[in-house]
Amino acid sequence: MPLAAKKDYRESMTNNGQGRASDPAPDEPLVAAFSSSSFEGEMEAMTILGVLQSNGIPAIYVGPHMLPSMEFQVQVPQHMLDAARQAIAKAQADGADVSDEAEARPDEQ
Repeated sequence: MPLAAKKDYRESMTNNGQGRASDPAPDEPLVAAFSSSSFEGEMEAMTILGVLQSNGIPAIYVGPHMLPSMEFQVQVPQHMLDAARQAIAKAQADGADVSDEAEARPDEQ
């Protein structure tokens, strides 16, 4: 992602001095909470982006628009990386639980 785009996004994520714990500092780096170069990487990245944003974690999607050999990524402010990883792990565990419950139910018609 071009530096100017990251800077603009960081500025939009700050709350004009009103600040929340999730708001990044203006010079805080964005780090990858998720990355994948698989054929399903874009779909996974967009799903994870939704999970993070629904948990109040500011995140951006970075895709290989011009260079297809690059990875799909979801980036978060560095201080939110642990919270992002926990939200992703919880969503994956919850998804597995729902899948197991659905398989255990008899077919309904």
